[in-house]
Amino acid sequence: EKRKMCSLHRARGSVLVIFLLLHSATSFYLPGLAPVSFCEPGQTGKENEIFVNRLDSVESVLPYEYTAFDFCAIDSEKRPSENLGQVLFGERIEPSPYKFEFKKKVDCKPVCTKSYNTNKPEDKAHLDFLKKGMLLNYQHHWIVDNMPVTWCYDVEDGQKFCNPGFPIGCYVTEAGRPKDACVVNSDFKDKDTFYVFNHVDITIHYHVVENEAAGARLVAAKMEPKSYKHTKVEAPDCAGGPMYLNNKFSGELKIGYTYSVQFVEDTHIRWASRWDYILESMPHTNIQWFSIMNSLVIVLFLSGMVAMIMLRTLHKDIARYNQMDSVEDAQEEFGWKLVHGDVFRPPRKGMLLSVFLGSGTQIFIMMFVTLFFACLGFLSPANRGALMTCAVVLWVLLGTPAGYVAARFYKSFGGEKWKTNVLLTCFLCPGVVFADFFVMNLILWGEGSSAAMPFGTLVAILALWFCISVPLTFIGAYFGFKKTGIEHPVRTNQIPRQIPEQSFYTRSLPGIVMGGILPFGCIFIQLFFILNSIWSHQMYYMFGFLFLVFIILVITCSEATILLCYFHLCAEVRHHTHTHTILLCYFHLCAEVRHHTHTPSYSVRHHTHTHYPALLLPPLC
Repeated sequence: EKRKMCSLHRARGSVLVIFLLLHSATSFYLPGLAPVSFCEPGQTGKENEIFVNRLDSVESVLPYEYTAFDFCAIDSEKRPSENLGQVLFGERIEPSPYKFEFKKKVDCKPVCTKSYNTNKPEDKAHLDFLKKGMLLNYQHHWIVDNMPVTWCYDVEDGQKFCNPGFPIGCYVTEAGRPKDACVVNSDFKDKDTFYVFNHVDITIHYHVVENEAAGARLVAAKMEPKSYKHTKVEAPDCAGGPMYLNNKFSGELKIGYTYSVQFVEDTHIRWASRWDYILESMPHTNIQWFSIMNSLVIVLFLSGMVAMIMLRTLHKDIARYNQMDSVEDAQEEFGWKLVHGDVFRPPRKGMLLSVFLGSGTQIFIMMFVTLFFACLGFLSPANRGALMTCAVVLWVLLGTPAGYVAARFYKSFGGEKWKTNVLLTCFLCPGVVFADFFVMNLILWGEGSSAAMPFGTLVAILALWFCISVPLTFIGAYFGFKKTGIEHPVRTNQIPRQIPEQSFYTRSLPGIVMGGILPFGCIFIQLFFILNSIWSHQMYYMFGFLFLVFIILVITCSEATILLCYFHLCAEVRHHTHTHTILLCYFHLCAEVRHHTHTPSYSVRHHTHTHYPALLLPPLC
């Protein structure tokens, strides 16, 4: 009884210690994602500012920097540092003159006034570029506390859509039809007229932290764009009609930019879930489950076919070989075993195949690790540029597996030009991608787009490639060539079999189509959302769905490869059965003629048990 009481006290003590340790432990936050506490007005004496990002449009592939449209900007403050992924995605974050103090309400505060004179070429160029931006519906992207300032508006079925951007203006056509954001205001009705959104009403939602003595955390930042033609530009009052600009306007024009800020306390939203209201406005979950079910059906179909082949065909053949009694039956070959001496023959372009295998291994491991970290939440949209940075760094560090796989396969193919193999693994696939990237970057430079990479970033990418990836590839190739080549389970025939005329479905182009349709059917919905997030400038956050579909894709590709290989082997057997028999008879008969010319009758017992008469020997030999 005393032992039981002691054990119980020990268990209670261990639980108490663990509870105290968990209670005293501090929270862990990812780098750059730690919460920021805001203080009451006058406690810090520091204004908080809104950062601006590049402007983009779904109707154009060219993003532009904030200053390209001649908006209100400040040049005195230093731009925040950007990681490699942000630069590669074309993000250009810079400070703005839109500032506020926490819990201090601001009403119609002026920012700046832009004056244009169409008689001056420079002013006319700025005004024309602004018109082009409104015509193509270019969107602002503002950031507060590493969170996008969203424009929330009602859509069909009573739902609310929160867009992480808002337009710079809108256009009413010559026919009087409002385009894009002009439909939200009935005052925008003048024909062939542009309306500038020169005022924003910003509403910041905050949550008071209970465990801290003072301070609060921002949980949402929403805004509403408006257009005001201020009666007094020098002292704006946010009154009057909309700020319009006729397409045929000429003369002088002044546009005054203003903003208002108000704060709302929200006790329901926590800091950890402050992105939910943005992501929930994009209901893609049902479509994602449909995609996964579609992919699973394809996988089950392929698995059934592979299982049928393995169980019915291969199992019967193996059982038949195991049941052979006589030596003559054991020497007889039939079915897919007819081509066992040719399937492991080195390919004609083994160099390219090994190089592509090495580069594919590098990309496959990079994708798998990147998706795994994304599923854990390390590469969420809140951590800007982390996804691309992780992918690039992993690709650079995975040069060793690429060199090892390429060298190992090339050696198994009997190749001897190891220097060429290593250099092609280092420079072929990355060189093609970089050349394409450099040409597109030149075009973006010429267009003045913010997506153009700075020269320093290009130098950094080349340094990562040549100084890290290339040496690691050489190290992997060294160990790959040092090991013995891959041993084949059967011996390859010295004389290659004659390649017959192929059927339609065993040719290259139909085989590529057949092998690509099924994997594409598994991922096409996910691919739609990924491309939509890139070209439509939306946020992609469903990495769990993506990782699951990636696993399904790997299984589908493997099973499709097995099926296509089996179909090719079956086609080879059907076309080669008679040809193989005749060729073997030919060589056997020729050998009999050369070595047994004294034999009165010339016949050779072949493994098909067919006896050829002596009259056939002169034309055959």
